[in-house]
Amino acid sequence: MYDPPGLAAATDALWAAIAAACSAEGLDGAPAALDRARPHRDVWGDPALFLSQTCGYPLVHELRGRVRVIATPRYAVAACAGADYTSLCVVPRASAAQRLDDLRGAVAAANEIDSHSGMNAFRALVAPLARGGRFFGRVVWSGSHQASLELVARREVDTAVIDCVTFALLERLRPDLASAVRVLARTEACPGLPFITAASTSDSDVARIRRALDRVAADPALAEVRAALLLDGFEILPDGAYRRVLDLEEAAVSLGYPALA
Repeated sequence: MYDPPGLAAATDALWAAIAAACSAEGLDGAPAALDRARPHRDVWGDPALFLSQTCGYPLVHELRGRVRVIATPRYAVAACAGADYTSLCVVPRASAAQRLDDLRGAVAAANEIDSHSGMNAFRALVAPLARGGRFFGRVVWSGSHQASLELVARREVDTAVIDCVTFALLERLRPDLASAVRVLARTEACPGLPFITAASTSDSDVARIRRALDRVAADPALAEVRAALLLDGFEILPDGAYRRVLDLEEAAVSLGYPALA
């Protein structure tokens, strides 16, 4: 999920290390290379899925019962705490907005309708301020966090909420975008984007993949790769940890704000 232009080589190196570590743990079948061609949803729902990363919102909705969580990555980002992450409500640097209520009637960008960080957390953030089920004048669906950030930077929209890991990566890769905006507010923390496998994956194979991830997290030869990806290790979260995603959705609905609008 964190694979913007400029990081493909590091992501490929991470995958090669994970595949090799799985083999060392006695687990066969790891694909030789990542598949970037198929849509995410097709990959996530494939009964032959070996490993992928998904968002917490589809995890608790369309993927419920169809996948197993392997682990949740930790990222070395200030707005993260352990395996939890937040999203950043950004506005153009020269915007007059000083608080969330100043965005009433504004034009907002959101990446996708089933994104936790770009939609669900955004909805929960402004739900207490909505009136009659509306807060913004218009919502533009951009297709990605980077596209949302570009719209804010160009002042084509007034605000967007950006996953803090994506923002930190783009601070390195696209400093022109990061410097053109400022952070107005932060969303509530939720567990980060988990690594998943098919629901049919056995307990023993899940354990092997987890040990493989531990190898990758501890290997000093991979320090530069992990640093490039801001990766700081992996955690096994308790069952029900992603219930927080649903809690935020339900809180917005209870306030009469079921859709980002």
